[in-house]
Amino acid sequence: MPSKKTFLVIFVMAGLLWQPAYAVDPPYQGQMQQLLGVVGSLYFLQPLCEDQKNDWRQHAAELIAFDDPDDDRRQRLNGAFNQGYQAYARLYQNCSPSARQAITRLLIKADQLTRDIHSRYAE
Repeated sequence: MPSKKTFLVIFVMAGLLWQPAYAVDPPYQGQMQQLLGVVGSLYFLQPLCEDQKNDWRQHAAELIAFDDPDDDRRQRLNGAFNQGYQAYARLYQNCSPSARQAITRLLIKADQLTRDIHSRYAE
């Protein structure tokens, strides 16, 4: 019969090896975070240079709601949006030629990401 010491060692080892189960991210999680970062950047930049054609914050909210993520993923997606916003808020105070170029590049990137996510993962 195993001793109390053996049970204690087994119990401690099991405790060290046990890790909580985390939800598995969908395969498009990285691309969604990228897309929301781009949308956050557009939310900051576009009003600097032109009339607000799109409500980028609303688009982000709709994307997140449509994806129906758990709380952890929702926070990461919102964080990506906020990081995209902050990245350009640090660089630009006014509209400039480089800000206009950034908007163009971001719109192209958003289109690419959206098409890729849709073509690969839409049901």
